[in-house]
Amino acid sequence: MDSSQADAYLQRIGAERPAVPDAAGLRELHLRHQLAVPFENLSIHLGQDIVLTEPALFEKVVTDRRGGFCYELNGAFGALLRSLGYGVELLAARVYGKDGRLGPPYDHLALRVRTADGETWLADVGFGRHSHFPLRYAERGEQGDPGGVFRIADADADADADADADAHSDAGDLVVVRDGEPQYLLERRPRLLADFEATCWWQRTSPVSHFRTSLICSRLTPEGRATLSGRTLVLTASGTREERELPDAEAVLAAYRTHFSLDLPREPAVTPPTPPAA
Repeated sequence: MDSSQADAYLQRIGAERPAVPDAAGLRELHLRHQLAVPFENLSIHLGQDIVLTEPALFEKVVTDRRGGFCYELNGAFGALLRSLGYGVELLAARVYGKDGRLGPPYDHLALRVRTADGETWLADVGFGRHSHFPLRYAERGEQGDPGGVFRIADADADADADADADAHSDAGDLVVVRDGEPQYLLERRPRLLADFEATCWWQRTSPVSHFRTSLICSRLTPEGRATLSGRTLVLTASGTREERELPDAEAVLAAYRTHFSLDLPREPAVTPPTPPAA
């Protein structure tokens, strides 16, 4: 990403270029990104391709002013940070499901970021409802955040890492915990963006993938969060939750424009997976 592209990206998220790539600048960029760019899987349900290259991610997030899911959002954000002078490594993770089981390898992409002031952070703008600010990577105690109380724990030493994590983790893996609940099992080994392509394809096509079988669009707001799932719009502000069902496609498209600044060609809709040929 060149300097002019970085400027366009910063304009997209309403942020100033940090004078130096330090922790304060990273915190501001991390928050601004989540306030501006929604977490969404709409491309899957609009028949649009998802290409995991930095030029394609820039085109989608900045030029087309769209959002995306973890591979896209953290992939694009990592490229921005790198262009601003931060040290960035892509890390693979496996997400805990509601039943406590782990998703497939490369289920999630997060960022390990080194700043000019010698600190290392876990940055993640692609996990939906998560920390507003980056987490201290080496800290093993609780870390307070507007999004909850977080902890990064060693998987083989943490009581909250269940047997499924123990059975599938390599030595040195980390568990990211939010409000006492494990969120994902994080590798320490750096990866390439291309390493995530196979699981990204699985997320888009598998009949058991959450992203393939549901619609989600969610964005942090200064007051709380806006989430549109199918035709259900949920707005939270200052601890108050409002939920309403939208009556038709016109109202849905208007909600995407109003709450997420997304101008979509049509209403996204989940279609049943094509059964395998006999």
